[in-house]
Amino acid sequence: MSITELNSNIELIDAYNRQSHSKASEEYIAVKFNYEDRVWEGWVPVQYRRTGLNLTDVSDVNQHLNKVYLQIGESFDGSWLSQQKTYWQEEKSRAKVTKPFFDILAQGGWQCVNCKLPPNPNFARRIQDLKEFGYTLATDTNRFCSDCGQNKTHLMLLKIQRGAIDGNGYETWSPNLRRRMLKVLGGIDVYENRANPHSLPDHKFPEIRWDSQTKADNPDTMTDAEIKAKYQLLTNQRNQQKREVCRECYQTGRRGVIFGIPYYYKGNQEWDKSFPRTGKEAEKGCEGCGWYDVAKWRQSLNQEHIQD
Repeated sequence: MSITELNSNIELIDAYNRQSHSKASEEYIAVKFNYEDRVWEGWVPVQYRRTGLNLTDVSDVNQHLNKVYLQIGESFDGSWLSQQKTYWQEEKSRAKVTKPFFDILAQGGWQCVNCKLPPNPNFARRIQDLKEFGYTLATDTNRFCSDCGQNKTHLMLLKIQRGAIDGNGYETWSPNLRRRMLKVLGGIDVYENRANPHSLPDHKFPEIRWDSQTKADNPDTMTDAEIKAKYQLLTNQRNQQKREVCRECYQTGRRGVIFGIPYYYKGNQEWDKSFPRTGKEAEKGCEGCGWYDVAKWRQSLNQEHIQD
């Protein structure tokens, strides 16, 4: 099989060597895109867990870079920004804290999180929001900023279609279904084990282990049983904590510990290598971990305590 050729207008700045953002499990290739009237230089993700992108074959990487080249070129006429303006007005009008972050990043190029982004005590949450909205960002954790004179984390927003390309996109649900989820799950924050009005639906199966076949529709007709099997309620803070725990598990093969108690109702702290690292079958490897299903974990632990 012949290798897909790289567009002759694409220059690889450091061959196929990859830049990485290990905390987010992302990898990029530094490129220079040459167009008739301008040059675009940046990092293009080739591993991006938000969309299930994980390219290893040179031919697949070349095909991906060719697609990104075309989409970024198409954005120069202003159509991309026009589409995003409509998106924010019609679908994200309530995301007033996150919108200023998008506005800065949409200016293009690398933006220093220290002196360019809006002041916010939890800017990471805002970046997480943008990724969840389907935007593709590159992260350089050690780039010199000529404005503040320090090596700081920089972000770059790629002006390509939301949901990226070659990825699985991101699951969404309607406002009606969200209300049903909260009602079916009783408004109970599973971490605190009590009602909490700030809790939100959380996928039990962590997205870091999704692949292109994992995404599923969430119709308003989902049954109560389907909702209970797939979701639990957590606050944003605990959701972020869970993401970090699941990321570390994905990278190290050591499953998470909740409440400081190394107990698992299935398996042990080592990831069972008989299950794949990603894809729907990987969910079986998550079962037994307290972060995967907090309520079931607590019930199982209490039951063992009673038996003892």
